[in-house]
Amino acid sequence: MEDIYILGIESSCDDTSAAVLRNGVLLSNVTASQEVHRAYGGVVPELASRAHQQNVVPVVDQAIKRAGITQEQLSAVAFTRGPGLMGSLLVGTSFAKGFARSLGIPLIDVNHLQGHVMAHFIKESDDDCSAPPFPFICLLVSGGNSQIVKVNAYNDMQVLGQTIDDAAGEAIDKCSKVMGLGYPGGPIIDKLARQGNPKAYSFAEPHIPGLDYSFSGLKTSFLYSLQKWVKEDPDFVEHHKQDLAASLEYTIVDILMKKLRLAVKQTHITHVAVAGGVSANNGLRNAFREHAQKYGWTIYIPKFSYTTDNAAMIASVGTFKYRDKDFATIDLPAFSKVTFK
Repeated sequence: MEDIYILGIESSCDDTSAAVLRNGVLLSNVTASQEVHRAYGGVVPELASRAHQQNVVPVVDQAIKRAGITQEQLSAVAFTRGPGLMGSLLVGTSFAKGFARSLGIPLIDVNHLQGHVMAHFIKESDDDCSAPPFPFICLLVSGGNSQIVKVNAYNDMQVLGQTIDDAAGEAIDKCSKVMGLGYPGGPIIDKLARQGNPKAYSFAEPHIPGLDYSFSGLKTSFLYSLQKWVKEDPDFVEHHKQDLAASLEYTIVDILMKKLRLAVKQTHITHVAVAGGVSANNGLRNAFREHAQKYGWTIYIPKFSYTTDNAAMIASVGTFKYRDKDFATIDLPAFSKVTFK
């Protein structure tokens, strides 16, 4: 059987990434992160798309070189079509179309959210069998998304519940910003939370029916509580930042896990995975391990390098779609709306 070499390209937000997989096994995964946004405390879409334009050619070049192959050996080019920032997506989409056309190979469009879920199927070696069996439940949590997904197949994913306002990662980033700790808030809060008391402060937990999430109320509760405390003690944040971070993380993880337990109870599926940028958080990872012991779940936690936006997960979906001959036409537009379609 002929080897399948898939080049994956990811440019949905502020990371330009390219990866090469051979028959689903990772050969290279190169990412250029954009430092330009730090000064603004969040991703500036126009600056992101300009940085992608500068990064996309060298990143793809490096990915192919590190894979130890030539571009002529590639079977297809897989790219993130959406959801994401439109300006950013257009860079990866346009490059992928031009590159595939120049090599005369198929083009494969990949949904960014499906990519995160399928990060569990990236193989590190030919005999890597760590992927979850279908069907499984996946908690997808990132800066832009919070969903509970029932995964029936690589191309059949059912959203059981999702955030009705903000994503979990966004709530962490905003609260970090309010505390004056900087951006991105995820790693900062994670580090501080390890040294704090998670029960020191309590914040509002919304009561949303079903399996949906809401994080806007928590953000407001955190902001108003902080304003009150800072009024009484101007150095409050500096003196209590570990406890604040630990309490915030505890509340968010608690909200996420409550709904996840409910999803497992309703579906009777005990193979449970986590994906997306927030799955790098140690509090959430520890909660997953505790639930595995307490409830008998079989859990799947991705490597840190596969939690954030990366092209290996895009190439992983690309490999599945290539085998099914599910190719894209050159006129497919990028899309920004959050959907699993």
